[in-house]
Amino acid sequence: MGLTPVPDDQLATIVTSLVMTRRPPLRPSAPSALRLVHWLAPEPDKYRALFRRVGGPWLWYSRLAMDDARLSEIIRAPAVSVFAVVDRAGIEVGMVELDHAHPGVCELSYFGLVPELAGRGHGRWLMSEAMTRAWRADVTKVTVNTCTLDHPSALNFYRAQGFVAVKRTIETFPDPRALGLLPADAAPHIPLLASRR
Repeated sequence: MGLTPVPDDQLATIVTSLVMTRRPPLRPSAPSALRLVHWLAPEPDKYRALFRRVGGPWLWYSRLAMDDARLSEIIRAPAVSVFAVVDRAGIEVGMVELDHAHPGVCELSYFGLVPELAGRGHGRWLMSEAMTRAWRADVTKVTVNTCTLDHPSALNFYRAQGFVAVKRTIETFPDPRALGLLPADAAPHIPLLASRR
């Protein structure tokens, strides 16, 4: 067993891939003051703003690094559905992105709420809403990935919802704070190395 050095401007994380192969049983959705709004043709800047608000604390960055054309190609694809979670005041506080591009499969590409809503039961409500939309008639499995940079409860949350872990991989990628895609104070629980500043 050995340690593998990671360059100062990179991050490393363990990615866990999970799968759900049975449609979850219908059960009453937990009441929530939030609602899900389908974005039919999201504008890249609006999408990035929500992506950054929800994922910044966990260093989500892939969509922030794409140019408008590439991002639009993904989020406006016919098989992709993007939803914003909206509170009573109309403020976007979360997101769900579903990808039905592969026959019989739905990938839960992005799923999250702003950190201020954690621990209040909204995640269960949101998962119920996401699964209602993910499990179309032709779907035989739903997949999702999480990593060690995500919320500490993310993996256990997915497992409690019926997902089963099937694979682990190690991913390294440029630190989005070093690239200027996220502010230096994003994800304070993940230290910036002195040479990155």
